[in-house]
Amino acid sequence: MVKSIVSAVLEKLGSLITIPEEIKQNVELALALEEEIGKLSVHFQDIQSVLQDAESKQVKDGNVRNWLKKLKDVAYDVEDVLDEWKSAKLKPQIEKEVKEIGNFPLFKKIRRSISSLTFQTMLHYNIASKIKYINQQLDCIAEEKDRYKFGLHKDVEESQRVITASFIDEEEVYGRFEETTVLVNKMVGENSSGGSSLDVISIVGMGGIGKTTLAQLVYNHNDVECHFDKRIWICVSDPFDDIRIAKEILEAFKGESSKLVGKDNILQEVRSHVLGKKMLIVLDDVWTEDATKWEQLKNSLKYCSLGSRILITTRKEKVAIIMGTMPSNSFLLHTLSQEECWSLLSHKAFSGRTREESENLEDIGWKIAKKCQGLPLAASILGGLLQFKRTREQWQRVLDSEIWDIEEAERNIFPPLSLSYYELPLALKQCISYCAVFSKDMIISKDELIKLWMAQDYLKGVRGEEMEIVGEEYFDELKMRSFFEVFKRDELDSGIMKYKMHDLVHDFLQVLMDTECSMIVNDGFEELKVDSSCERVRHATLNRKQATPTEPNIYHFKKLRSLLIDSSYHDTSSLSPYLPKLFDQLTCLRTLNLTNSLFGNSVEELPDEIGKLVHLRYLNLKNNRKLKELPESLCELCNLQTLNLKWCDSLKELPSGIGKIINLRHLENERTDLSLMAMPKGIGRLTNLQTLSVFVVTDNSNASTIGDLQMLKHLRGHLKISGLGAVCDLAEAKKAEIRKKEGLRTLILDFAIPKGLMSESLLRTNNGDLLEALEPPPCLEKLEIWCYRGLTIFPNWMMGLTKLSHVSLGSCLHLNSLPPLGKLSFLESLYIGEMRRVKEVEVEFLGVDREETSAVPSSSESPSSSNIAFPNLKHLEFFDLKEWESWMPLTTTEEEHISVMPQLRSLTIGSCPKLRELPCYILQNTSLKQLDISQSPILSGRCRKETGEYWLKISHIHSITIDGLCIQANSSSVEEFGLFINFGIFPQSLRTKLMGGTGIRGKVIWDDAIGKKEGD
Repeated sequence: MVKSIVSAVLEKLGSLITIPEEIKQNVELALALEEEIGKLSVHFQDIQSVLQDAESKQVKDGNVRNWLKKLKDVAYDVEDVLDEWKSAKLKPQIEKEVKEIGNFPLFKKIRRSISSLTFQTMLHYNIASKIKYINQQLDCIAEEKDRYKFGLHKDVEESQRVITASFIDEEEVYGRFEETTVLVNKMVGENSSGGSSLDVISIVGMGGIGKTTLAQLVYNHNDVECHFDKRIWICVSDPFDDIRIAKEILEAFKGESSKLVGKDNILQEVRSHVLGKKMLIVLDDVWTEDATKWEQLKNSLKYCSLGSRILITTRKEKVAIIMGTMPSNSFLLHTLSQEECWSLLSHKAFSGRTREESENLEDIGWKIAKKCQGLPLAASILGGLLQFKRTREQWQRVLDSEIWDIEEAERNIFPPLSLSYYELPLALKQCISYCAVFSKDMIISKDELIKLWMAQDYLKGVRGEEMEIVGEEYFDELKMRSFFEVFKRDELDSGIMKYKMHDLVHDFLQVLMDTECSMIVNDGFEELKVDSSCERVRHATLNRKQATPTEPNIYHFKKLRSLLIDSSYHDTSSLSPYLPKLFDQLTCLRTLNLTNSLFGNSVEELPDEIGKLVHLRYLNLKNNRKLKELPESLCELCNLQTLNLKWCDSLKELPSGIGKIINLRHLENERTDLSLMAMPKGIGRLTNLQTLSVFVVTDNSNASTIGDLQMLKHLRGHLKISGLGAVCDLAEAKKAEIRKKEGLRTLILDFAIPKGLMSESLLRTNNGDLLEALEPPPCLEKLEIWCYRGLTIFPNWMMGLTKLSHVSLGSCLHLNSLPPLGKLSFLESLYIGEMRRVKEVEVEFLGVDREETSAVPSSSESPSSSNIAFPNLKHLEFFDLKEWESWMPLTTTEEEHISVMPQLRSLTIGSCPKLRELPCYILQNTSLKQLDISQSPILSGRCRKETGEYWLKISHIHSITIDGLCIQANSSSVEEFGLFINFGIFPQSLRTKLMGGTGIRGKVIWDDAIGKKEGD
């Protein structure tokens, strides 16, 4: 960590610091700055050369460890000074550009009585003074360095890796029965590598999770032993020595060490021995990501018999891929269950005890087993430790201890985790170490974590890549090295969204970060303990267990760079009185998270002192639902990259000077369109914006127009444009150039007319031309259109959206018929709601050509691709079609030649009181697994069990729910498809709360009140 910070400082010293022209006129000041900067660079270059040796020695030498802490503190201080200088140079440039822009609104700002030149001179004197003081500290650190006699290179130390063998006592293993069965079947089953004689199978998981144990169980399984002609176990470790591995293979065949020399000779000999033999080779503990070290050895093994296997254990998914593992053969190993963990621990801990003794200690033992968090290594070590502790008091002390305070645990669990950490590149060490600031068991959002890394300046593109792309690569690399584990998947996107760290990995990181990352607990009654260590805390989570209005008392942590407020036990309103002082004191903050609980009392006003946080890059105000405005001083934060305003749904306006925050990349403002009246005029200056969740359109001449979106060329992800009903200027809409924003994946077009602008002329406006002008990029995946007043809703550009998989059409009150959406071949999910004039869903809705169908000569021919309606549709929902009476069926001829919704899995119909029937292509659809009908009495009656005439036709459907009552749920379908809830049957006031998160889970949940879909 120290090495990476020092490297960052040297980089900034080389690229950011130039003496401005106006300062060069002051020769004395210019010379002083140049001298101090030069001295600073020399100090850090001198220290950097010995850091590798110093960091290796800190493990055993406490004095070296303290020296590195001092160095790290000074390096942080230098970063703060350089950042302050950079910001001070940037602000005048921004002010100048703002003045040059015509009709730009006036800003509220403090008038200075001194000239700009005088102010800049004073600023640089201040900078020079700070750098001089830091150099004095570095003088002392450099003197100490010389006492330790560090070398220029790290001393070679004995490897901490344990050499493994194939032997195992199966009576000492608990759990892993299912995993063993699966892997044994892969060992003795048919090849899955497309005809290759050699299948590669990988066991992937974090250190201490039991990869080697599982490989030993498989290796020694009777079926495996009988299946292979030859089994060979090799502990690979690091470095990957292909010659040593080849010689061990030869030794296994010949029974003696190979005396051959020369790589080619050795590999030729390997080839001759494996020829025609069915082999199992286990390569345990593989680390290398260099494919060239493996390829030649693998080629010599290809001559073995069909059905041969290579079994790899590794901590890295990337290694499994490089070694040639097919996705189906990569086995991600998870932790033990609590019961299995307890069995393993108790087997060791109760060895030699009487039954009475064991029963007396069992309750404490269970709690200790939970501390192991399913990690077999931890359970085994703690079980062995407890075996020699006889009393409840001794067991209680183990339970009350942090796991790293237990000598046996530190000696045996620490090395496997530290190996994974110390093998990381410097940049990845910084990123994963930062995660020590999170609460244990915290669910981590990948996107949010990347933004936090950005705020700390950890993400530097090597070839000019954007920080977000570098962050994606870093996160994926850490995940593939087992630092993060999957917690939750998004069903609609079929992608992994949420992650967490294993508790022991988190504990390990907290030990590494020591006082640098801190959990600050204040229960409202007990004063927060403050000591000298507060000066070293850089990242903190404030956990206030009481919502009482007591001062949080964190002002002593003056060097804080991150302050995350844990809102689990309180709301942010109790902090409001102390925010001015907090912002006044903690001026080094780069990250500030003031997220509120969704339904708690929130901050109502953000104080002007927020403008003092000149280093701030990340500000999260999510769920502060009473916040009505943001101060203009916020616009002084020229370094701000992320501003999260999600669910700040009382916010009336954004600051008029928002265009000054030129480094802003992510403006997350979902749900603010309920209250925002417009977007400020300077929004178009934020040319670095990648995230803009909501853009509000108005006819106010003092606000931004839709055409200002033209300048936001880098927008990606999700964009909602609301208030489109007020747009009359097609030229402005075309100017927005939505089509060129190729990073967009979701586009929501809301044609509702803002309150206060409602007029007869606007109500009569046909939005057809406007919709054509808002053509999205061809790579769009989700499209929602709301409150559209055109007579048709199938614009010319829609067929060009070849990746469009989700469509929602709602409150389109002028439509008499539904568009031919069946033509959208990639569509997977379709919602249609509040179409008050639609009386029939006609065959045209399917999007097939009836003339082509009637011309088909033979009924025996299968439908062509052009005659498959909705070929990929899986989820279909109709809601609140009050006048809908009939769903038109196909004619007999059409049924023979048209395939309709062949992949449909779920159909939901709600609040369609006049609907009488369902077409045969729905009733007879064998792919349909889930049917939900509510507030549609005629249709509900026809679908009821036994009494309805449709029952025999729909009884094949696994899950059927009528008006909230599940009348059929096969056990298999409940597991596969979960619960389907239509929140439209609830009052609107309750719907939003339910969607806020109550533990209800379902594959697809639609909340009509807020237009939102949720997955598992």
